[in-house]
Amino acid sequence: MTEQVDYLVVVLAATSGASGELLGSDEKELGQLVWQLVDIKNKKLGRVNELLIKPDLSDLSGEKEEEDVVEESLEEENGSGADCVFTATSLETALNLFHLKLTNEVNSAGAGTSVYLCTDGQLHIRQVIHPEAASKNIPVPDCFYSFFDLRKEFKKHFSSSDLKTLNVHIMAESLCIPADVPAMWGPSATLDSSAVLPPEIAVQQVQIMGNIILAMLSEPFSHTFSNPERVSEKFETGTCSKMEKVCNNTVIRARGLPWQSSDQDIARFFRGLNIAKGGAALCLNAQGRRNGEALVRFVSEEHRDLALQRHKHHMGNRYIEVYKATGEDFLKIAGGTSNEVAIFLSREDQIIVRMRGLPFTATHEQVLAFFSPGEGLKETCPVSGGKDGILFVRYPDGRPTGDAFVLFACEEHAQSALRKHKEILGRRYIELFKSTAAEVQQVLNRYSSAPLIPVAPAPLVSMMPAVSLLPPPGGVRDCLRLRGLPYTASIEDILAFLGEFTHDIRPHGVHMVLNQQGRPSGDCFIQMTSAERAIQASQRLHKHVMASQRGANSRYVEVFPCSAEEMGLVLMGGSLSHTHTHTHTRSRSGTGLSPPPCKSRRLSPPSYSFTPAPPVLPTEAALSLYPPLGQVLLTPRPLPPGHAYYPSSAQLYMNYTAYYPSPPGSPTTVGYFPSPPSLSSPGGLVRMPGMTYNSNGVKDLINAVQGYQRPAESVSVLNSSLIGQSSGGDAPLMSLPAFMTKPAGQYLDLTLL
Repeated sequence: MTEQVDYLVVVLAATSGASGELLGSDEKELGQLVWQLVDIKNKKLGRVNELLIKPDLSDLSGEKEEEDVVEESLEEENGSGADCVFTATSLETALNLFHLKLTNEVNSAGAGTSVYLCTDGQLHIRQVIHPEAASKNIPVPDCFYSFFDLRKEFKKHFSSSDLKTLNVHIMAESLCIPADVPAMWGPSATLDSSAVLPPEIAVQQVQIMGNIILAMLSEPFSHTFSNPERVSEKFETGTCSKMEKVCNNTVIRARGLPWQSSDQDIARFFRGLNIAKGGAALCLNAQGRRNGEALVRFVSEEHRDLALQRHKHHMGNRYIEVYKATGEDFLKIAGGTSNEVAIFLSREDQIIVRMRGLPFTATHEQVLAFFSPGEGLKETCPVSGGKDGILFVRYPDGRPTGDAFVLFACEEHAQSALRKHKEILGRRYIELFKSTAAEVQQVLNRYSSAPLIPVAPAPLVSMMPAVSLLPPPGGVRDCLRLRGLPYTASIEDILAFLGEFTHDIRPHGVHMVLNQQGRPSGDCFIQMTSAERAIQASQRLHKHVMASQRGANSRYVEVFPCSAEEMGLVLMGGSLSHTHTHTHTRSRSGTGLSPPPCKSRRLSPPSYSFTPAPPVLPTEAALSLYPPLGQVLLTPRPLPPGHAYYPSSAQLYMNYTAYYPSPPGSPTTVGYFPSPPSLSSPGGLVRMPGMTYNSNGVKDLINAVQGYQRPAESVSVLNSSLIGQSSGGDAPLMSLPAFMTKPAGQYLDLTLL
């Protein structure tokens, strides 16, 4: 829609910090405002006005000026070249004074009433005036919510121009307008955006912009100013479908938000930039609480780029980190597929309140009664729409979760409802929180989505179904497990903790367990030379304090004796189930073999029941190609039948941990598990992903597995076509005597097939 423009007001804002393309990126306050009125119909320029904002420091010195605003009309005294100079003590005073002087000048001209601002780019309005006013809760005059970008208007006639490199001097040079400016601020000079813009340069730029507008209004351009830029006055809530396409170049991630912040607080932080409808989505953690992050979707890439310049700007006393994000990230948080939710959130200008802790038998009538005024109470908080204003959250099978969302027509009713926080409904107290549309989508998506791992993937080679992973009772307990280590503990700290028992450690016998992020889990296994020394160490060192040389923290450490079989089981991602402890002759509480705090514990608990998936190779074909693997999973000797850790119908999925190198000075021989002179089986099948592309093939593989108590001739490279094409960086299959990670040297990612 083309709008009539009677006057343009050329405006330039300058701060005490960076200028140019970095204007407003350093959160510096507005210090100078220069403007000039342009009469579009008569093609005339008004006088140049300069407004200086100087904080009032008289309160600190005990003096008080009688007037907050001082007008100066002498050009010589100021030196900036402006016709009129004004001084204000605060941003609010400055904005009101600007609006007052502008209104008086327009009324005195008498050529019309339609007035729009015009700036060199977007930064003066969007990145300086609106953000500072929002942070100080200062109302902004209406004239600052619509403006013309002179660069975009110029580009309509010079389409080859780049908006990012365009400036006032380049436009003046293209229109053959003489500009008498210092060489350092000229069109050919390399401007330092971190430099403060001098007051006289700001006045000259406003004068040049006025001449550019007059040139564009004249022949041969005869430019018409229409369709001004708009600044959103209010954030609009709304819904987003998962089927909607969201451009990757319009989304950012804000991190470090206060826990009590809402979508309106986010919109206030990005004031001056236009957020898409329903484009502020607060992220929730696994417990359904806000985690201090939010995804924000803007109307265009230009506004997203301006939002990135607010990286580490402040919301209250906290600085907010701003990063790029993708449309997929936004849809995961704010997108929904339920028609019921879409209908519930389609009512605009509604306040959402979340109820948590509802009885599973709660009904719409009980919720309505909960928010109805009690006897003798005048405060009312009626639910908007009655039953239609209540949305219960349910599992996919229809069972209630104890959560619900309720709509209220206005902020007053919502605040009255929130005062019922922790009141009783039935026999339970109810928690009430102010919520957002994106939070409704997240909660519904989380409860209605399918399990993360509904069916386990098929293994490359079928495993033996009757393999028992629990070690046999009565093993030699010649190992130690240390639990509760400081996370900064090193090998040297462990050796210092063991003291005299350090001499009883087997070569390469210290194994620190890492989680899947590569960080210490607080567990460690140590192989001792004898069971007697292991028991003595556990009795003497149990719950003694270990100090770390790399950190000030110290913790008491639990020390338990265990067997090599039990150590191998826990290191390979398994755990000893409480349901099978009756088969052991020793007490469960004395073993210390609870699972390590690693992700492998959650990936393979005994309670998982995977749907059997067809293997790539059937069992008969696998047995004809490869030897049985059950005899070499934990030790080279056969395992007797016993405890059923996994159901016989389920596939076996192992998760392995990484280890620190062996203690300094240990021999190069390996004694991880004792083995008989000869093996009853040629070995297991191991895959080694992560090989370099320029590797020397078999030679590198032999060097990688040296020290595994097996002659190098036994390493055979198998054709990878047996299990499908291997991706780049994966070595072929390899036959090894037994599964074990390399105890020293570089880390090998070995996957047992």
